[in-house]
Amino acid sequence: MAQPESKKIFFENLSGAGKAIAVLTSGGDAQGMNAAVRAVVRMGLYVGAKVYFIHEGYQGMVDGGENIVEASWESVSSMLQVGGTVIGSARCKEFRSHEGRLKAAHNLVQQGITNLCVIGGDGSLTGANLFREEWSGLLTELVEQGLIEADAVQKYSALHIVGMVGSIDNDFCGTDMTIGTDSALHRIIEVVDAIMTTAQSHQRTFVLEVMGRHCGYLALVSALACGADWVLIPEMPPEDGWEDKMCEKLSATRSRGTRLNIIIVAEGAIDRHGKPITSGIVKDLVVKCLGFDTRVTILGHVQRGGTPSAFDRILASRMGVEAVLALLETTANTPACVVSLCGNQSVRLPLMECVQMTQEVQRAMDGKRFEEAVRLRGRSFENNLRTYKLLAHRKPESELPVSNFNVAVLNVGAPAAGMNAAVRSAVRVGISEGHKMFAVNDGFEGFYKGQIKEIKWADVGGWTGQGGTLLGTKRTLPGKHVDKIAEQMRMHNINALLIIGGFEAFESLLQLYEARATHEDFCIPMCMLPATISNNVPGTDLSIGADTALNAIVETCDRIKQSASGTKRRVFIIETMGGYCGYLASVGGLAAGADAAYIYEEPFDIRDLQANVEHLTEKMKTSIQRGLVLRNENCNDNYTTDFIYQLYSEEGRGVFDSRKNVLGHMQQGGAPSPFDRNFGTKITAKAMQWVSKKLVETYRQGRVFANTEDSCCLLGMRRRALVFQPVVQLKDETDFVHRIPKEQWWLKLRPLMKILAKYKTSYDVSDSGQLMHVVRNRPKDSDASVAM
Repeated sequence: MAQPESKKIFFENLSGAGKAIAVLTSGGDAQGMNAAVRAVVRMGLYVGAKVYFIHEGYQGMVDGGENIVEASWESVSSMLQVGGTVIGSARCKEFRSHEGRLKAAHNLVQQGITNLCVIGGDGSLTGANLFREEWSGLLTELVEQGLIEADAVQKYSALHIVGMVGSIDNDFCGTDMTIGTDSALHRIIEVVDAIMTTAQSHQRTFVLEVMGRHCGYLALVSALACGADWVLIPEMPPEDGWEDKMCEKLSATRSRGTRLNIIIVAEGAIDRHGKPITSGIVKDLVVKCLGFDTRVTILGHVQRGGTPSAFDRILASRMGVEAVLALLETTANTPACVVSLCGNQSVRLPLMECVQMTQEVQRAMDGKRFEEAVRLRGRSFENNLRTYKLLAHRKPESELPVSNFNVAVLNVGAPAAGMNAAVRSAVRVGISEGHKMFAVNDGFEGFYKGQIKEIKWADVGGWTGQGGTLLGTKRTLPGKHVDKIAEQMRMHNINALLIIGGFEAFESLLQLYEARATHEDFCIPMCMLPATISNNVPGTDLSIGADTALNAIVETCDRIKQSASGTKRRVFIIETMGGYCGYLASVGGLAAGADAAYIYEEPFDIRDLQANVEHLTEKMKTSIQRGLVLRNENCNDNYTTDFIYQLYSEEGRGVFDSRKNVLGHMQQGGAPSPFDRNFGTKITAKAMQWVSKKLVETYRQGRVFANTEDSCCLLGMRRRALVFQPVVQLKDETDFVHRIPKEQWWLKLRPLMKILAKYKTSYDVSDSGQLMHVVRNRPKDSDASVAM
């Protein structure tokens, strides 16, 4: 929710004048590091600070000279979409010695640098903190050696450190996601999806080895995202006798008609006795015990490569800006902090608290305290592991609870990538809870026509990676057909309803709630999960499908900008979907490095358009070669895409030419991103557990009767929490005419996009500035681990 104007703090009050900030990347590279560097440089320059690159990480700091270079606005142009780190990264033994750190201190003082932004893993950040603690002593030594003047000790008395975690392994405690993890998952899932087609053709088993020497996050989440048959990770080694259990599982899967098996192994996987489990060992085991045609694929450094995903670009940009704000606000007594992600919020945590907990995980694993290691990894990791076990391993019929409840699941509204993963999760969790699951084809249109059938565990195998919706979906609302729908519910004895969809699903649930007054058939637990590329459903910050659409926009924008490479200066006008909701245009603009994004929520007139053209013209004359402008399809009835294109073409004549592109339904298509697969899977598992609980609570005298507000809910992500909200209570938060929430969190990101595009604007930092502490176990109800 937006805060009242009186509580807003704007960073214009925070000046960087006279400060020097240096940014470096250290340790292993990760996609998204360049986006973080770009954000630090541009935010630093924006507030009036001097900003320096330190090339080649700590090695460059120790060597000094040309490795420490002042950065300009133009020096970070066109790097947002580049993988790796353009300023270089290196592991530096010399920095681990006192002499090396003394050289580094001398090089920083020569440039007047007392603010460091370090992007790396726990080793890099630990080294930065040690450097900070030794700083005053190092300066004293430099004075004694005659290398610096005595007054420099007072002038540069404190070194301020802010860290950002760049690591594809997501092995740093205190943050839900590290920079690079989502992109690495994209690489893995691209490979798995490609392998599945060839494996199916030949009825093969594939063993995939992914990175993760000490952390199984990539293996676990990719297994969850592709529905792998088995996964092996270092934090939770399999029980003794796992070989027979795995082979039994693979054999049972094949006997049900499946033509392939996927096994994912983390490179650091071990058994309960600490003995390594390699991909080769797993392959030999499958061949020996089952005789299956088996192949091994080791992904290796492919996972580190490629362009960063939309998620990583946005995460890195937000973290980079937050890091500069943290450096502006720091004092001599402020501990070194790391900028982290909690749910959907950027937070600051004491660096060493995070490092110590990360080291505790390794100690727990070394001591074979594996349950403790999983718990220390955080709720996100725990939740991933629990959900994977629930969905991948079917209990025998004799072990399933008997509930005698029938639960129906359906999709409503436009298709969104991730809907199939959500349906698979609903079906399998429902069966595990003892329910009989029913699938409704073609939304409420299919419901009143009786297109309802029971759906089994095996029926949803392989659904996770499928785009669109295999159940079918329609925009039809139930209001006009409640009599027929009620009749179908009686015929099939439906005791609970799970609706997956966008704004139409929200309206449908409201209509069903109101129909309870005349039809007792709707007095049952009903839950809605937001699934729409527009991300326009009230009660949630994120929707299933929006991340896939963002990636489609960003990839297309990258290609479009590249098409102008080497030609004369050019501006592209891109139209995005979203109805009246500007989420895709705004957040896509931030991820693609847009110069402007026109949306309905932020009214604009011809003067604004003219100012944007003049701003771009000025930039084109001095530096950039390509400009990008995004326009939401319904942002303004009169200022259409054609109008804006013609305006830019005319006003930019002689400086740049213009091109336009309407992205259309390509934003709805394609395989779901890893984020959408996991978000859909995990949020649905939580919803089904809520449904089971409500069924038990409302079962009285041989029937289910639920007529309270809290039995008809939407499950959404609010800031750091997953919250069940009665749909009736969300009516006041909704603009039904334009089909958008009245308050939208992402509007706070728009000034960030403008700042990074060199506009003067106000940036609300009321959510920033608070140094929090690492929490070992968050309360269950505030589990924000759906972030991945």
